[in-house]
Parts: sequence; C-alpha cells; structure tokens
Amino acid sequence: MFLQMIKSKIHCATVTEANLNYIGSITIDENLMDAAGMLEGEMVHVVNNNNGERIVTYIIKGERGSGVICLNGAAAHKFSPGDVVIIMAYAIMSPEEAAANKPKVIFPHRGTNMLD
Repeated sequence: MFLQMIKSKIHCATVTEANLNYIGSITIDENLMDAAGMLEGEMVHVVNNNNGERIVTYIIKGERGSGVICLNGAAAHKFSPGDVVIIMAYAIMSPEEAAANKPKVIFPHRGTNMLD
C-alpha cells in the first residue's frame, strides 16, 4: 500500500495576477518554488482562503524575485489579485517513508510574497 502525503506547502501567499487568457496553470516565483521544494510542471492543489475555492493544476516557473502568484486560464474566474492562497504539493510514499516525512512549509510575507 502507498499513501499520498503532503510534501510541501506555500502557506498564505497573495495572488498578484489572474490571467484568463492563458491555458491553465499557476505561475509561481522561482524563489518560492525553490524554498518549498516544488518543481515546474508539478501538480499542486491551490486553496483560496478568501472564497473557499479549490483547484488542482500544475506549476509554471515565474520570474525569480518577482513575488508572482498568477492563476491562469479558467482559475482566473475563481482567484483575484489580493486573495490569500495555500499551495500544496503531495507525494506518493510507502508507509515507512510517510512515517518519516517532514513536509517543507514556507510562509511568504503577505502582499509581497517575499521570504526573509
């Protein structure tokens, strides 16, 4: 048996853009991706703390140091600039791996999405 476990999380980032005229995905500042251990193309769940919306999409690498969190495509109807989001990545693990798993969680500064 394998378990799907939280691997990493960007907690309470601020949406900077919503681009309806793009084919799906979420664009994330490369600094945030690195800090959270997330990769371009990785599947993520995105939760909107402002309205309760939740989507599953994949990551596109954003400009390093830009602070960008941009919901693209249809998700732009559900997320707006200024909304606070949680971005979560999961991994499939054996029970032994799951028992030792320590998810990487980062807390960017609200409004800027910068790290210390």
